[in-house]
Amino acid sequence: MSVMVACVAALVVLGAVLAMAEASISRMSRVRAAALKEQERRNAVLLEQIELDPAPYLNSIYLAVMLAQNGSAILVARLASWYFDDLGITLLSVGFTLVYFIVVEAMAKTFGILHSDRAALALAPIVWVLGRILALPTRGLIGIANILLPGKGLKQGPFVSAQDIRSMAEVGHEEGVIEETEKEMIHSIFAFGDTFVREVMVPRPDIVTIEADRTVDGAMEVVLSNKFSRVPVFRGDLDHIVGVLHEKDILAALYAGHRDQPVTELVRPAHFVPETSRAAALLRRMQREQFHMAMVVDEHGSTSGLVTLENLLEELVGNIADEHDVDEEKDVERLADGTYRVDASVSIRELNDLLDTEFPRERWNTVGGLMFGVLGTIPTQGEAVSLDGWRFTAEKVQGRRVTTVLVRRDPVSAATEEE
Repeated sequence: MSVMVACVAALVVLGAVLAMAEASISRMSRVRAAALKEQERRNAVLLEQIELDPAPYLNSIYLAVMLAQNGSAILVARLASWYFDDLGITLLSVGFTLVYFIVVEAMAKTFGILHSDRAALALAPIVWVLGRILALPTRGLIGIANILLPGKGLKQGPFVSAQDIRSMAEVGHEEGVIEETEKEMIHSIFAFGDTFVREVMVPRPDIVTIEADRTVDGAMEVVLSNKFSRVPVFRGDLDHIVGVLHEKDILAALYAGHRDQPVTELVRPAHFVPETSRAAALLRRMQREQFHMAMVVDEHGSTSGLVTLENLLEELVGNIADEHDVDEEKDVERLADGTYRVDASVSIRELNDLLDTEFPRERWNTVGGLMFGVLGTIPTQGEAVSLDGWRFTAEKVQGRRVTTVLVRRDPVSAATEEE
């Protein structure tokens, strides 16, 4: 009897541990696991491996939880049959079910949610071992379930994907549970993980800079006229950035009476990041190394733009305006005839969201870049190209740069669709 009681207690503890692992691993993200790895937290390497493909590990946990729960229930029923009649067996089984719910489903999962980092790191080895041992059985059982289910079921099993969460956000918004801003933020978070730095950077022609031979007095004129708190300093051209000048350092020098001091004596080290880096990774680096601006370089080491902390945050929460910002022309304006007047710097992702299209983001970053890419040359004012049923016309061209583009449905494609 004592052995069976010990087995029941062990299975309850195992169920609680597995429930805690399920809750913490489900709340963990690949980005967070990578951040824990960079902090050199214990078991973070295993945790990152789990988050790269969490479905088989979570399915293994589900199976192990079922085995622990059913096993403990069977043993309790067996013990009860030795001492009680049918009514006693029923009451003891109900009581055990309530206790199991409190300990395993409520307490353990709540702890896993409240302390997801600590629980996920501590239980990562157990989850990893379970995933290796039970991978084949769970795959076989899920295969049987998918055969029995109409529509082939789900290949990965009962695992909530990013698309599922997005769909739940849409349903929650329709039912009034989630507000519009909250829904948009959920979508932005998932999109942010796939966003490259080149998609959010300020392009090279729009960068405000200060020459290295300037004095503090001259640098202050640039800062005041543009209302930026940080400005890159270059020598010769933009491919040779010597550092970043902070507005408060200029004010301190002016207050000390050093108006003719060279700005090169005040600059702080510049940070550089490849344009193919992920925006989420750069945000983590900015938090870790405590800087607010990075110069973006291409594969040849040339400066292609700059990105600030504000640029990254705006991808998550939308436009952030301060007391110095002024109302500018809209990036996208819908005209009376249904044509869209679009700023050439608008990203392809924003355009896809606006028009519900799927123009490739991998090939072009902006609407202006799309026109350059399709034409293969610098567009002239009024020149037009067609792509995927849409017509792009260069409305304004300044030098070698397109500033605004008119976007509308291609009449030929529209007529074909109507036919």
